[in-house]
Amino acid sequence: MAHPIIIIGSGLAGWTTVREFRKLDPSTPVMLITADNGDFYAKPSLSNAFAQKRGPAQLVTTPAASMAKALGVTLLPRTWVTALDPASRTVSTSAGDYPYSQLVLATGANAIRVPLAGDAADQVQSVNSLNDFSEFHARLHPVGTHTGARRRHVLIMGAGLIGCEFANDLVSAGYQVSVADPATGPIAALLPVAASTQLRDALTALGVIWHFGTSVVGVHRHPDAAADTGQASLQVELKNGHMAQVDTVLSAIGLRANTALAKAAGLVCERGVLVDERLQTSAPGVYALGDGAQYARGLWADAADMAVCDGHSLPFVMPIMSAARALAATLAGNPTAVVFPLMPVAIKTPALPIVVAAPAPGTPGQWRMPEPGVWQFEDAVGQQLGFALTGQQTSRRSEQTKRMTA
Repeated sequence: MAHPIIIIGSGLAGWTTVREFRKLDPSTPVMLITADNGDFYAKPSLSNAFAQKRGPAQLVTTPAASMAKALGVTLLPRTWVTALDPASRTVSTSAGDYPYSQLVLATGANAIRVPLAGDAADQVQSVNSLNDFSEFHARLHPVGTHTGARRRHVLIMGAGLIGCEFANDLVSAGYQVSVADPATGPIAALLPVAASTQLRDALTALGVIWHFGTSVVGVHRHPDAAADTGQASLQVELKNGHMAQVDTVLSAIGLRANTALAKAAGLVCERGVLVDERLQTSAPGVYALGDGAQYARGLWADAADMAVCDGHSLPFVMPIMSAARALAATLAGNPTAVVFPLMPVAIKTPALPIVVAAPAPGTPGQWRMPEPGVWQFEDAVGQQLGFALTGQQTSRRSEQTKRMTA
């Protein structure tokens, strides 16, 4: 019997690859190995669930067993991969060793955690999976529980895209929300200053409290807190000396590609597992995509020293979908290069809807605002390399996309 294609990881990248592959090949054995239970859910929904009163169970769109049955997959849930051996084409796991014909790494990324002082530093939470969300949801009791009239207070570390989405969601759900970030405004890395200011003002109007130009340095247990007093349980120490009394701390300062398995197996890794335009890693028959991959132009076969300085990560939904379709074709015997179209990002902040197609970091040029709610990033010769839309102007996404792709 032929060895199966093995996919490690049951997030959007893993399951979408299986789904796209089955459209092309209904019979080749596929095994999916995951450290969680394998339920399928939309990861972006994690940051807008509280306002919709959706708990962890409501976020699951298809249970793992149903996914496996519908797609004809051998699913190994709650199974930990301990090693990869590209030479023998074997995956070692907590459930035993499994040979593969082709291997897909959809191992995602881990939440970045910074060292913090204090006896409650271990109480800081991150939400990067449904399991994480379940723990965070359990920590945030319904508003009013054990607190009388006091709203529970969440401090978010990071005013980036995910931090702002959670801030909007939590404050809309009735929580008190503070956000700390060393930048000068929200989502400063993606947005023009004026758009960032609009978002700051819109969330301020809902009640979000901002601490810009500083960061969290310590999390301490409140000496007077008790379950029956309604006293906030944590004291958060900021670099500027401010002390905030809060109930929960959520870290949303970014993700780092999970490359541990790939590195241990000798695969070339930089910020992520490096792949060529066909999503192959430096090991034949081993592919990677999603938050854990770093995409570079060219093919490994072109040269042993394939240039990797232009490699980039694309941690959003649309790039994953494009990569999964191309990889499925390659796995099915039709080698296919991935082509990423222009993929604007819709930021889920109902207080101020935003769509942005940001230029690559360090791109020379400047933002200009031809009309309210519309920003265009142009280089020295006037070529448009990016755009940002806010409020009602987000309906002009297609128009701005066409301007950039014409």
